[in-house]
Order: sequence, then structure tokens, then C-alpha cells
Amino acid sequence: MNKRILELNIKTENPTGLSYLDAGVDIDAGNELVERIKPAVKSTNRSGVITGLGGFGGLFQLDTTRYKEPLLVSGTDGVGTKLLLAKQLDRHDTIGIDLVAMCVNDILTCGAEPLFFLDYYATGKLKIDNAQAVIEGIANGCRQAGCALIGGETAEMPGLYDHDEYDLAGFTVGAVDRSKVIDGSQIKSGHIVLGLESSGPHSNGYSLIRKVLEQSGDDTSMLLGDTTLGEALLAPTRIYVKPLLKLIEQHTIDGLAHITGGGISENITRVIPEGLGIEIDLSSWQMPAVFQWLQTKGGIEEQEMLRTFNCGIGMALLVAVDSVDAICQTLAEADEPYYRLGSVIDCPDSTSRVHYIRS
Repeated sequence: MNKRILELNIKTENPTGLSYLDAGVDIDAGNELVERIKPAVKSTNRSGVITGLGGFGGLFQLDTTRYKEPLLVSGTDGVGTKLLLAKQLDRHDTIGIDLVAMCVNDILTCGAEPLFFLDYYATGKLKIDNAQAVIEGIANGCRQAGCALIGGETAEMPGLYDHDEYDLAGFTVGAVDRSKVIDGSQIKSGHIVLGLESSGPHSNGYSLIRKVLEQSGDDTSMLLGDTTLGEALLAPTRIYVKPLLKLIEQHTIDGLAHITGGGISENITRVIPEGLGIEIDLSSWQMPAVFQWLQTKGGIEEQEMLRTFNCGIGMALLVAVDSVDAICQTLAEADEPYYRLGSVIDCPDSTSRVHYIRS
């Protein structure tokens, strides 16, 4: 059979032809960003990392000698509309810490050690300086959590995002031995609820925060205690991984609750068995200045504050009565501020599993 070759002459109205850049996507800028962030990414390397930045997939070798029966724990999250405040204040160097924190703090509640992290950065127009600041912040968060940044994705999508917009998502994987999983199953009536301090609103409630900021007309440069309002609102989410993993090695912690969306009211009850509730003493700690500003300027009712914000408590620990003194002593020796918030109570029929008191 004769082979025939069909030649197609494709003519265009534009003799130079269109490029990806003409469509709004700058490949060269993306390549430059990769080169810029390599040192930051490398700084997060830890044992187990097999591949560096630039491959199609990140390889990580689990150290199976550390676990009798290893379980992998994964978590994913974003930072919500806190991004809009970062854009408003033109501060992009800490929002990446928020991204890491929201993911690693979640899997920490199972007792898991975060092993590695991946990020997704999407924008309408890649601004290299901003993207570099964000990703260096992600690397900073990974160092704080002791996990490796082994990959990520930068997506320039004109038409889907405006030129000045970007969005973030993150994903982490950790490991815990099956016998050491913290699942709340051992929590009983009488368990004590301890609270660890937050660094601010963390990454929740920012739609309401921005509404209060808009209605109040307050300048973000105004002083709020020993910092400015803007700094207080953008304070990066605290990462609890290292102090709590050390505490877990020394003591039995029966439950951990990351206080995120839903505030104190909804997060602690997520980790206790059915038929139980919690009694929280609101006089056991004082809401930091930034939350007092929010409540006053927004006229926000107390119950709404407690179901929206962490109100100064970023992580809750549920521990047995006979363990609480030793745990508190360890926290004090580590200069880790804590509060004895309340206790677990029987709550078989109540529609509300959270009861607030003032002693």
C-alpha cells in the first residue's frame, strides 16, 4: 500500500501567531519563581525526603522502624478570607504560615507527626515577589512543624481570578502508631479541659472580622495593646506541633481539639463521646485585646463570639483528673501558658452539649 503524506498549510490572520503570554500566562515568570523558592523549600528537608523540587511527584520514605503499626493521617485546608486582609495590607509573608498551621494542627489532634506538606497557589496574574513571600512563609510554617515541603503547584488562571487575586490550599500527611492514636474514646465525665493560647483569630471568622473593620472605620495602623490592629489581625496561626508532640510522649492525652471554625462552642464537642458535654468557665481566661475590639466594635453577642472565634484558646486538651497536675507541671516547665477551662460532664438528653458558667 502506498503511503501518502497530507500536508496542511494552516494560515492565521496574525502572522506572528498567539502565545501563552498573550493569553495571560507567563511561563518564564513561573520558572523564575521556582528558582527563587528553591532555598526556602530546601530548608524544610528532613529525614525521609527522597526527591527535590521540580518533579511530577514528591517521594517520601516512611521510617517504619519508628512504628509498630503505622497509620497515615492526612489533612487539607485553606486560609479563607484572611487572604483579602493580607492583600489589603499588602502583607504576604505570614499567610503561608497560616496555611501550614491549619493543616498540621488538625492532624496533630490524632497524635500524628506531620511528615510532609504540599501547597497550591492559584492566581490571575503571577506576581513573583508576592508569590515568593507566600511560599517562603509556607516553608517557615513547615520548619515550625518539622515537616518537609516536598511539592506544590502554581497556577496562573486569568479569567478565573482577577490579576490582583490569589488563593491558597494546602495538604499534609503525617503518621502515628495505631496504639497511640488519640481518638477521644477514653474521655469520661470528670475529665479536665485545658486550653493553650492562640496567637489571635488564627484563620477563622475573617468574613465577620472584615465586616467589623469596614463598619468601624478603624485604621489598621491604630494601636491595640502593644501592637497595631492590622498586625493583631494578621498574626499567623500558631503551630502547636512540637510542644504537643513532646507532651504526648510524656503523658496520656485523651483528646485534642483544634479550635477553628465553630469556635470553642463547636470544636471541643467533636472529640468527646455521645452522651457527654463540657462545662466551660468563662472567667478562667481573659479574651485578648483583638477579640475585645471585635466584640465591642461589632456589637457581637457573647454566644456569637464563642461559636465564631477561638477567643484566645487555639487548642484544647482533654485529660483525666489523675493526670492533670503532672501535665500542668510539664506545661509550666516548658513555659507554655495554659488555662484550666472546665470539665467534661454528663449530657444525655440536652440539646446543647456546651454549658458556660462564670465562677
